Amino acid sequence: MNEITVYTTSTCPYCHMMKNFLSKQGLPFKEVNVQLDPAAMQRIVSATGQLGVPQTQVNGQWVVGYDPDRVMRYVQA
Repeated sequence: MNEITVYTTSTCPYCHMMKNFLSKQGLPFKEVNVQLDPAAMQRIVSATGQLGVPQTQVNGQWVVGYDPDRVMRYVQA
């Protein structure tokens, strides 16, 4: 079972693209909106050094931005 968390904001088009991609692949994910949870934003900045969204954690690996190929590399077959 894959563990996928997508960190988003409400207005980010790439966040919507990432969530749509994961849904189309049939990959369940948890969404954390960092506008509503500023502490989560601080955690991901500490983990990745990046301020932008989406940031997606896939089985312990970070994917910054909309990068479906990298997400699929980290998904367990």
